[in-house]
Amino acid sequence: MKRNRLIFCRQWVARMASIIETVVALVVLLAILVAGVRVLLEVQDLVLAPDVDEAFTSFLRSAFNVVIGIEFVKMLAKHSPGSAIEVLLFAIARQMVVDHTSPLENLVSILAILLIFVIRKYLFVPAFGAHMPGEDAFGTSSLLAAREQALRDADAEEEE
Repeated sequence: MKRNRLIFCRQWVARMASIIETVVALVVLLAILVAGVRVLLEVQDLVLAPDVDEAFTSFLRSAFNVVIGIEFVKMLAKHSPGSAIEVLLFAIARQMVVDHTSPLENLVSILAILLIFVIRKYLFVPAFGAHMPGEDAFGTSSLLAAREQALRDADAEEEE
């Protein structure tokens, strides 16, 4: 019985962490919507800007930030290694494209992207993270299963 309480407590903590993570994802999503409106306004600034190159760089920086934010929210929602890899790829690409890095920094970024693709191709395990948090590999809620098991154990103790 004590073991079931411990399991239930751990699952409750995991569930609460998942809820907090979802709230954070919603807040980030709201920020992305605000930033997306700003990106649209930057298109207008791009047309009217005296220095088109600087305005375009600012536009790209904002657009990449919105895309990285979207990928970050997807990573929080999906909990898959693939979504985490996508966030890394976009962040590295943003660094290379927007910040006009040196040739050595470009080489390091390209090698990092290459390493990510190699890892994804040869070390990626598709089943890892394939189910949603709070569910087991069969898609059933582990929190619900633990609660049902605790009820069955309590009934068995009462019968004895």
